Amino acid sequence: MEYNFGKILREIRNDKEIGQADLGRILNVANNTISSWERGNSQPTIEQLRAIAIFFNINGNYLLGLEK
Repeated sequence: MEYNFGKILREIRNDKEIGQADLGRILNVANNTISSWERGNSQPTIEQLRAIAIFFNINGNYLLGLEK
């Protein structure tokens, strides 16, 4: 199975009904950054991954595609 961070992030964000702009404000990044992550054009930093995991209260391994 191929790892796809963008798909994982989009699914989590949509499940929580949070828009890209809202998540961008929460993470202090532009909403086009969130879009870029979701399209696979760029990747978040380790610090940003940590902030995403904390905000969504999920295991970082899930974000990394290491567990379901």
